[in-house]
Amino acid sequence: MIHRIKEWLEHYFSNDPDRPGLEHLPRAKTPGPEPLTGQRLIVLDLETTGLNPAKDHVIAIGAVAIENLGIPLANQFDLILRRPELDIRETVLIHGIGPDALTRGHEIEEALIRLLSWMNGDPILAFHSAFDKRFLEKALKAQLGYTREHTWLDVAEILPALFEPPGSGGRLDDWTDHFGLQVSERHHAAADAMATAELALIALNRAIREDLSTLSQLNEKLRIGRRLKHLQSP
Repeated sequence: MIHRIKEWLEHYFSNDPDRPGLEHLPRAKTPGPEPLTGQRLIVLDLETTGLNPAKDHVIAIGAVAIENLGIPLANQFDLILRRPELDIRETVLIHGIGPDALTRGHEIEEALIRLLSWMNGDPILAFHSAFDKRFLEKALKAQLGYTREHTWLDVAEILPALFEPPGSGGRLDDWTDHFGLQVSERHHAAADAMATAELALIALNRAIREDLSTLSQLNEKLRIGRRLKHLQSP
């Protein structure tokens, strides 16, 4: 996979007029009948300059793959983007990414194409996925003109659909503490993606025990839960 992506990037960024366009990137996949036991999923976490996608920007991308209900440690994505022009004084104490790191980071366009190729169109999981989805879609459109819709599922929604929420709340830290997981470093994209992936695996195994054996079945359970919550709201 890594060798194929390298060849694709070298061809894309060459001066060859016949280099591949974005239409040659992998197509996004929709939840189907494939069993969860054999489903490849992408767990994504972004670090940004703030919380407002209208004015803030992605500065780091962390992701891990879930394959066959496991996390292959060699199959990870961890990049800081080259954004030396950004003012990160208000958020550097949160994510620890300073001006030097942003100066030495990876070129944005290349990093995003590498990410799309590595994801291979597989469904994406994130904790509070709406946040990551808005920021990633904004970056893809601005940098690449890429507007394809991917399948996103929210681990923060999946967990309480299958488990009694922890009394301390529904944050990532609350769930990792609830299940006794060790997080190597918070507000680091790759570490947060790994923590989210471990939580996702716990949830997927519970879903299978509850006869939700495919991603489409799990997605339908979440849809029904949202509908019931809407009907019960005043």
